[in-house]
Amino acid sequence: MDLRIAAMTPWQLILNGFDVLIVTALFYGILILIRHTRAFQLVKGIVVLLAATAISGLIGLSTLHTVLQTAQVALLVAIPIVFQPELRSALERLGRARILSDIARPRSPSTLEKTRTLVADAVARAVLRLSRERVGALIVLERRTGLADLVASGIPLGADVSWQILVNIFTPNTPLHDGAAILRGERVLAAGCFLPLSAQTQTASDYGTRHRAALGVSEISDALAIVVSEETGVISIALEGRLVRRLDEKRLRAVLETDRIDPALVSAHG
Repeated sequence: MDLRIAAMTPWQLILNGFDVLIVTALFYGILILIRHTRAFQLVKGIVVLLAATAISGLIGLSTLHTVLQTAQVALLVAIPIVFQPELRSALERLGRARILSDIARPRSPSTLEKTRTLVADAVARAVLRLSRERVGALIVLERRTGLADLVASGIPLGADVSWQILVNIFTPNTPLHDGAAILRGERVLAAGCFLPLSAQTQTASDYGTRHRAALGVSEISDALAIVVSEETGVISIALEGRLVRRLDEKRLRAVLETDRIDPALVSAHG
């Protein structure tokens, strides 16, 4: 290999370096395009699958190696079908040349913690007020799994999170009232968004569309969804395919600040 490189002319070395740079930029651009969609989780799964295939071949696990190779072939067929919306959205964004503008700016841990606290306070204040006034609401907090495809179904806002904004979004008889508001970090990305309904067949008979939508988005992602019942004002939270109901202010803030549901809540309020 070293002899082949040594035999190359300076022009060939430049061309090869440029070739590698283009391929690297291409893969990086693809990752940027899908980083806020569910497809990003699929990419990580594919990397693990490829690594496992290579390792099984190196250490001589022939049966496992064959199974993993077969799984790769099946993925080539399944990926375009399962992730058609994400692929279409990525190609549309590529046509609009928004790759460079989508590169995230790194933030320090202290800034992230401050943002989490501010968002948790704003969401809690809004939810509690909506609950007192018995105004129906559905708020989704994006976490690691991107929800860009769901954001695209609503009305883009791009506003800073505040309790006033959230209360106004869900004011009755307004265009955005019936959909979901989706938050990413300290921004309200969109409102009036359509969410997939839960695939669970054994749900409580009094679950309305908002509760089923909250469960649905928690089943396809790691998002945290908050529901305010229009009839009773009861506050519910959906996370990881579980719905916890009748949360008070203390429990609501605890979930928002920790991004997890205490197991005791599930047994006491599920």
